[in-house]
Amino acid sequence: MDAKNIFLTILVYGTLHLLARSEPVEDKLALLDFVDNINPVRKLNWDERTSVCYNWTGITCNHDNSRVIGVRLPAIGFKGSIPLNTLGRLSGLQILSLKSNGISGTFPSDLLKLGNLTSLYLQFNNFKGPLPLDFKVWKNLSVLNLSSNAFNGSVPLSLLNLSHLEVLNLSNNSLSGDIPDLNIPTLQVLDLSYNNLTGAVPQSLKRFPSSAFLGNNISPEDPMPPAPTPTIPPKKHKSKLSEPAILGGSCALAFVLIALLLIVSLRKKQKNKSTTEASQKKEKIVSEHQGNGGRLTFFEGCNLAFDLEDLLRASAEVLGRGTFGTTYKAALEDATVVTVKRLKEVIVGKKDFEQHMEIVGSIRHENVAPLRAYYYSKDEKLVVYDYYNQGSVSALLHAKRGENRNPLDWETRLRIAIGAARGIAHIHSQTGGKLVHGNIKASNVFINSQQYGCVCYLGLATLMNPITPPSIRATGYRAPEVTNTRKVTQASDVYSFGVFILELLTGKSPVYSSGGEEVIHLVRWVHSVVREEWTGEVFDVDLLSYPNIEEEMVSMLQIGMSCVARMPEQRPKIEDVVKMVEEIRGVNTGNSPSGGTRSPGSTPSLTPHLAEIAPSN
Repeated sequence: MDAKNIFLTILVYGTLHLLARSEPVEDKLALLDFVDNINPVRKLNWDERTSVCYNWTGITCNHDNSRVIGVRLPAIGFKGSIPLNTLGRLSGLQILSLKSNGISGTFPSDLLKLGNLTSLYLQFNNFKGPLPLDFKVWKNLSVLNLSSNAFNGSVPLSLLNLSHLEVLNLSNNSLSGDIPDLNIPTLQVLDLSYNNLTGAVPQSLKRFPSSAFLGNNISPEDPMPPAPTPTIPPKKHKSKLSEPAILGGSCALAFVLIALLLIVSLRKKQKNKSTTEASQKKEKIVSEHQGNGGRLTFFEGCNLAFDLEDLLRASAEVLGRGTFGTTYKAALEDATVVTVKRLKEVIVGKKDFEQHMEIVGSIRHENVAPLRAYYYSKDEKLVVYDYYNQGSVSALLHAKRGENRNPLDWETRLRIAIGAARGIAHIHSQTGGKLVHGNIKASNVFINSQQYGCVCYLGLATLMNPITPPSIRATGYRAPEVTNTRKVTQASDVYSFGVFILELLTGKSPVYSSGGEEVIHLVRWVHSVVREEWTGEVFDVDLLSYPNIEEEMVSMLQIGMSCVARMPEQRPKIEDVVKMVEEIRGVNTGNSPSGGTRSPGSTPSLTPHLAEIAPSN
């Protein structure tokens, strides 16, 4: 191929690449003009040479990258007023969050040009002056939060034009005058507290709690009309009842009262039980007073944009409680969902903690869940990760067996093992080959977008108190030497990964009960079964319906057994484990696992491999 053809080829591929990664150029220029004129304290990774849709912090584009639809920049440290003719040029913008900054001036007129806006968050800034008189351009607005500023004047009646408004928060300002009759059918949340409002609450707004109007000069409720004079009913002739009838009536009444008491008591117990169960699932990540006085630290390239206040206000669901702390699913008000781990028993100081976080936060690999942000204070330490909606491998593997359960097939388990091995290998190659994960287990492995295993919560073990006793399940992953020395190493990571492999193969937890009081350790059980030449009994019954995978499962079992060797020096290096796991797919060339069915009650014939698997220790 001559030079001319090579040039044309490069030109064609370059053009195709540019088309595939199209950019909203006008929106990009508008954002650059905005940030150049407001000078944030926190440096943004906005560069005209990089993609606004794929790389810029806080920016979200639509499906074809033709418009910017989301700008989320809380707690960036903006000062001064919003520059004119900047954000107003983002005609496709739907979500704008500039809360928790130091923005001042009157209400930015630029924002009144954004006809597609659905959510506006400007709380905790230094805005002042009256609110706009006309809101009709925001015909799609559903959330308006202008709280904790210095807005004054009256509450505009033009808010009635916001026919899709669901949340209105004007609290902690200096608004005055009467409360207008904001009879907006879609309105679900209202907060006008701590202003200088007067008059009575309009009838249409009395459906909201009294807390929505606290801290104002609200008139008391209209006095109730005087009660009418009671009419004395005419006397009726008393009829005599016999003594047995009176006794019978008393007994019936007593029976009814007892029944009612039992019903009320039972309902109260059920309510208390459901309330307790709900509180176990939902709780605050940190309390208000503990969270104040600090801010989240984000890492370069992170497109998430929220602040500590968002986490305080987030709907938090407990995902699990482990040795290192409690893990939450946090749903923020702008629909962002993240995973937050609240650490306990951290023994290092702030400087060492931050240095370690910088090392961990710089690691980027498709099989290692990236650390997105962290928070450090004397009372609280938080780490923030992406949320994986499929849940952990532990949750998938050990889900309750029932009609709606979808067991993990062999193909999925193999990809999980390959991905996790690659992730650990990358971790072990960092910091001069000295970095350790320290807590490899099924609950810390997730499935990434390519459906491969992805290890999470890297490096937390080195921050924790080694005296803290692990959970019973966690002890099943611990290498023998860690139990004695309390020191994790790369060799102990390999051991834990070996246990994880055995867990994938057997479907059993690392430590489990056989139904009685006896506690069974998975590694010992697998050794005993293989030694007794019942290798076929090792594998999860859910895998026995797939044909032509016996050789692959046996190969994986061999790898797992080598990883859980008692002596650290007898275990393979993780890079060798990666090669062995990746080569498994070549054992049965031309036979990939499928959904075929094995005859009921049959067991794979695996005895030829016993000599290869049988443990030497």
